[in-house]
Amino acid sequence: MNEGTRRVRAADLEAFVTAIFAAAGTSAEDAATIAEVLVWANLRGIDSHGVLRVPGYVGRIGSGEFNPRPDFAVLAELPAAIVIDADRAFGPVGMSRGMDTAVAKAREAGIGVCVVRRVTHMAAIGWFALRAARQDMIGLVFGSSKPNMAYDGARARGVATSPIAIAVPGMDREPILLDMATSTGSMGRIMLARDRGTALEPGVALTEDGEPTTDASAARFLTPLGGAKGAGLSLMFECLTGVLVGNPLIAAALGPEGDWRHSQNGFALAIDIAAFTEPARYRRDIDALVDALKALPPARGNDEVRVPGERGGRVMAERMETGVPLPAGTWSRLAEVAAGLGVAMPAVIAAEAHSSSSRSLL
Repeated sequence: MNEGTRRVRAADLEAFVTAIFAAAGTSAEDAATIAEVLVWANLRGIDSHGVLRVPGYVGRIGSGEFNPRPDFAVLAELPAAIVIDADRAFGPVGMSRGMDTAVAKAREAGIGVCVVRRVTHMAAIGWFALRAARQDMIGLVFGSSKPNMAYDGARARGVATSPIAIAVPGMDREPILLDMATSTGSMGRIMLARDRGTALEPGVALTEDGEPTTDASAARFLTPLGGAKGAGLSLMFECLTGVLVGNPLIAAALGPEGDWRHSQNGFALAIDIAAFTEPARYRRDIDALVDALKALPPARGNDEVRVPGERGGRVMAERMETGVPLPAGTWSRLAEVAAGLGVAMPAVIAAEAHSSSSRSLL
């Protein structure tokens, strides 16, 4: 049990993470929200944005970058749009409020936009888009942060690995959920590779000097997805979030002052389907669209055609049964934080042998 991967039931893991953040100073409600979003990521197979983030989140409370007791403020409000200052709230807390506010605006105006200023790491943003889709809405979320990705044509950090997520509801099928970064990988994937002792795929990460590497311990920032396309999207997300609401992050970090303190800005959009068409018809048409795509002949090497979110849904079903796998490195770092806060580790339902360090991590 000292080496390898442990499996933990999702409910136990969520209770554990809730206890961690409550002990670290958040409200019970906020602790539960943070835990739900992080464990959801693990359940979907997005381990790079799951509970491996807990030690870093707790550490950033101590550094003052994350505020466990934020005081939200409305900076500007229109019938269909609102700007909220999150006072360095945990990303799951700030963006949950952001999407809920966008949904409320959409109920009144058909479309609602909430720009969340001075939030922190948002975890897996698909959770917030899906929050809208579960309410007969189309949800769209994107964000920007400090530079951690090369700008196309440069060999240094220039833009952020800004993610985007879009969710639309179906009738009999699960919502279509696109959740992607503008980079070829994520910083969380580098963290996960370190915890697992695995290599990175070629072309994903760069060293501090801007040289390509597959060594997770040497990786410092990422490459843009599609070159100029990913870099351009990230640039525009910064224009549509931080610059728009007076909290620019990229120029502040790259400028002479070099402000690299953690901060993010988020954009949440909700579209009320009922304002445009009958919701049941929309859901049926989404199912028909998915059916048509899945009926296409699979390309060589594929056994089926999948739509965004389908893989994650299957992983979730499996992990709800077999538990959430936690690599040895993640378990060790969680145990250290838990010991410092007086929180008991969750029960292990299965242990697996240590994986080979030669296996690559996408």
